[in-house]
Amino acid sequence: MERTRLKILVVDDTKTNIEVLEGILSHDYDVCVALNGKKAIELTEKIKPDLILLDVMMPEMDGYKTLKIMREKNILQGIPVIFLTAKADSKSEQMGLDLGAVDYITKPFNPALVTLRIKNQLQLKLQRDHLHELVDERTADLRRTLKVMLTSLGSLAEYRDPETGEHIKRTQVVVQLLAEELQKNPKYKNVITPEFIENLTTAAPLHDIGKVGIHDRILRKPGLLTHDEREIMMQHSQMGYDVLREATLQLHDNAMVRMAAEMALGHHEYWNGKGYPNHKMKDDIPIGARIMAVADVYDALVSKRPYKEPFPHNVAVKEIVSGRGTQFDPDIVDAFLTIADRLPGIYEQFKDKSSEDNKA
Repeated sequence: MERTRLKILVVDDTKTNIEVLEGILSHDYDVCVALNGKKAIELTEKIKPDLILLDVMMPEMDGYKTLKIMREKNILQGIPVIFLTAKADSKSEQMGLDLGAVDYITKPFNPALVTLRIKNQLQLKLQRDHLHELVDERTADLRRTLKVMLTSLGSLAEYRDPETGEHIKRTQVVVQLLAEELQKNPKYKNVITPEFIENLTTAAPLHDIGKVGIHDRILRKPGLLTHDEREIMMQHSQMGYDVLREATLQLHDNAMVRMAAEMALGHHEYWNGKGYPNHKMKDDIPIGARIMAVADVYDALVSKRPYKEPFPHNVAVKEIVSGRGTQFDPDIVDAFLTIADRLPGIYEQFKDKSSEDNKA
């Protein structure tokens, strides 16, 4: 397969210079032209050239200002810039190099020198691009591996507590929907990013991982817990956090595992400070834990438990609304109300295995 020709953007206000450079380069490269800095910025954003030849001395916007704006707009993305200049003094070169130019080509042009310098810079760029691709690929592989391991680890709690059935999968879906809705709130636009949502969704299955440390006598008790048993059960938040926090230290504070630790610790905290284990309140509770709190309670309400029958969807929604501003973050309750009508249909896909077994 024929290799795609590399693109070079030539920026010069003198047509004679452009014609000379086109004559030198057009045999090996696709040459695009801009007669001023403004057009150069527009073309760089549009065509993403592989290299830019940028004249220094241009009216209205010189090469230095053009390059500075390109940097500020973050449109270069590794594109090498070579300055074209008739000024060969060291001060001018220093100014250009400080702005991020990789080289200078002086006028009048020496065709052999122009060709060699451009070739060298493009080879360096291709090598850097290939290295970035390898790093991105390796990073993606590690991220996929971590996601699988976290999901598998979260399943341990489900195996220990079979009455919760598909609780982990259902809450994972709900937290994702809540985060996507909350992202529309201007208050969270810089917090809830696509990466945040991915981390949150992956970390969600670990919110109850601390239950692995709770004795079966309490965890599997077919009925309401006593006060002392409840005190022991409440320790699962801290247990989960301790295990996951240790993991974050080993993983150099990995954002996904750190979020899982925060969710494990804080998903039973209340907006008004009356939850557990640390009586955190309002924004002191990490946003991931506040989202999980709503998803976790809704799922518990509409699910069958040894000590209760499932609540109808509309009753569960009223319970969530009644906790707005006391148990739950008001913004998250508002987000919940926008997705609430979708939940019964989604839940049909994640019925408890125990319920299905009872029907068989």
